[in-house]
Amino acid sequence: MLNSCPVVNMFRFAENKKYRKLFIVTGFVVFFDQLTKAVILYSLPLYSFISVIPGFFRITHIHNTGGAFGFLANQSPILRSLVFIFVSILAIGVIFYLYMNTPGTHRFLATGFALIFGGALGNMIDRIRIGKVVDFLDFYIKNLHWPAFNVADSAISAGILIFIFHLLFKKLPK
Repeated sequence: MLNSCPVVNMFRFAENKKYRKLFIVTGFVVFFDQLTKAVILYSLPLYSFISVIPGFFRITHIHNTGGAFGFLANQSPILRSLVFIFVSILAIGVIFYLYMNTPGTHRFLATGFALIFGGALGNMIDRIRIGKVVDFLDFYIKNLHWPAFNVADSAISAGILIFIFHLLFKKLPK
């Protein structure tokens, strides 16, 4: 009878080292992503900034209503929300599938997928909660600005770099 209980099965699932790693990495990314965004939301007015390294880096409170680099930013809020939440759920599903099918011998690749998973989840939480993503890390040189980003975006980028490394050096599982 206990074997069919969903709560017991969830704990068995979490006991597996591979999935424990997914939960830990994802939890770490989502926790710090949401924590840093909350600090920005409550302590820095929208469009304000704090110069950290003059001429190179500042903390800037902005909201990204679009996707990466402002994709779909000029579309209706309802369309944007539906598209980005659907794409986030799809991406999370694909990344979870890839993670599940990554052999234990490819721990670095699994970490990359877990980073992407956590980052996608962190940004999806923003889209569901406030309809846009809070960005605040702003790197620039003079008038040349890299688009502002956040902890979730950083995790996604790091995970993609790990995946590209495995792809380029033919270290993907067979």
